[in-house]
Amino acid sequence: MTTMKDYRTIVVGTDGSGLAGPVVARAAWLAVRDDADLVIVCAYARASRRAEAMNVHTIGGDPRSGQVLGREAASLAVETAMATARDEGATVSATLLIDGEPATALMATAQERSADLIVLGAIHDRSLADRLLGTVATEVTKRANCDVLIVRPADDEGDLEVPEDTP
Repeated sequence: MTTMKDYRTIVVGTDGSGLAGPVVARAAWLAVRDDADLVIVCAYARASRRAEAMNVHTIGGDPRSGQVLGREAASLAVETAMATARDEGATVSATLLIDGEPATALMATAQERSADLIVLGAIHDRSLADRLLGTVATEVTKRANCDVLIVRPADDEGDLEVPEDTP
C-alpha cells in the first residue's frame, strides 16, 4: 500500500481574474492542511495589446492567454492573492512577479523551490489560439515534475477577464 505524504511547498499561479480567488483559496487551504509553504506567482507581459494586434488577428485570439498585461496589474493581482491566502490562514513564503510566459514561470518556480504541487486555474478552451497553441494548464500538466491541481470555475462565473495596466 502506498502512503500519501504531505505537501511541503505549494506554488500557485494568479492572474487577477475572477478564477484567481478560488484558485489561491484552494492552494492556501491545502497549505494550511499540510503545514506547507505557499509561493504565489504572477507572470506578466510588458508588451501592449497594440503591439500584438497582428498575432491576435492572425490566430484568432490573444496568444498571451493567462498572462497579466503590465507590472502594475500583476502587483495588484499578487496583493489580492496574498490577502486571500492570509484569510485562509496560509503562510506565504514568497510572492513573485515574473516577466514572462505563465507556464514557464510556474514550472521554473516549482523547480527552484522544490515544490511538491502546482495549483492553477483553467477554463475550457474558448479560442482557436487555445486549441492550436495550448493553454497554461495544458502546458504545465504536460511538463511539470510535481503534482498539478487544476481548479475549474463555477458554472456561473461567466467571462473571466485577465487584468491589464491602464494606458
